[in-house]
Amino acid sequence: MPDASVSRLWIKNSAVLLGFLFLFVAAANPQWGTKKEKLKVESADIFIAFDISQSMMAQDISPSRLERAKRFTEKLIRNLKGDRIGLIYFAGDAYLQMPLTNDYAAAELFIKSANPNLAGTQGTAIDEAIDLAMKAYEEEVRHQRALIIITDGEDHEGKAKAKAIEGADDGLVIYTIGVGTENGTYVPYLSRGVSEYKKDEEGNPVVSKLNVANLQDIARSGGGEFYLVNQGEDAIKDLKTRLDRLQKREVEQKSFSEYNSYFQWFLGIAFLLFLLDWILPNGMRKNF
Repeated sequence: MPDASVSRLWIKNSAVLLGFLFLFVAAANPQWGTKKEKLKVESADIFIAFDISQSMMAQDISPSRLERAKRFTEKLIRNLKGDRIGLIYFAGDAYLQMPLTNDYAAAELFIKSANPNLAGTQGTAIDEAIDLAMKAYEEEVRHQRALIIITDGEDHEGKAKAKAIEGADDGLVIYTIGVGTENGTYVPYLSRGVSEYKKDEEGNPVVSKLNVANLQDIARSGGGEFYLVNQGEDAIKDLKTRLDRLQKREVEQKSFSEYNSYFQWFLGIAFLLFLLDWILPNGMRKNF
């Protein structure tokens, strides 16, 4: 084909290929140009003190106190979105597992992994959990704060009520969630891979019972309310209503504006390239 224009054919083919390339880029919806914005929202600061003592392995409620408490706490966390939450583990001692944050996914992950093996010493030191919560809040902030204690209430030291009064005087509202039954049951544990029951010094199996009276006293002394984990959604709903009445503070949160889309530019370039291919002759030279 002596009249064929190789350069023009190359331009047309290149235009088509580039046109499809820009079309694919446009379909991917390229975005950039975000900027940080600061929003001010009202938020409450809420700590959850979660009992990881060995007695929480008792199975007087199905499947066990610990698992029932986990399910309750996970639902509670989902209902607290909008507030800052922190997490405290306690057994013989209290441990700050997660400081105040808006990372609810992390809080749920910590709750899912909670177990007695994470405790350095065994026991139910509710007073230490309250004391740790008081210290974990920023000292310069004087708005109302809340502590939700989820436990079977076996406080052998008997110091929790006095500590709850101290917390209430400092602006800390304390709520308690009772896990277990008042009849109680034996406390299982693994010994060299074999399941056994915890025993006292005389070799008798220890019966762990839900101490309702103790938890009611703690909640009353802390200006809060007592609930049973068996109340489920009803307890969470009432608790959320009470927490919403707390004096909240204005906090500054960073967020991101929406991305700016630039697909139309790539779509326009693809259209021009296809138009160029359509306008150019099919590679034949004109005779002048």
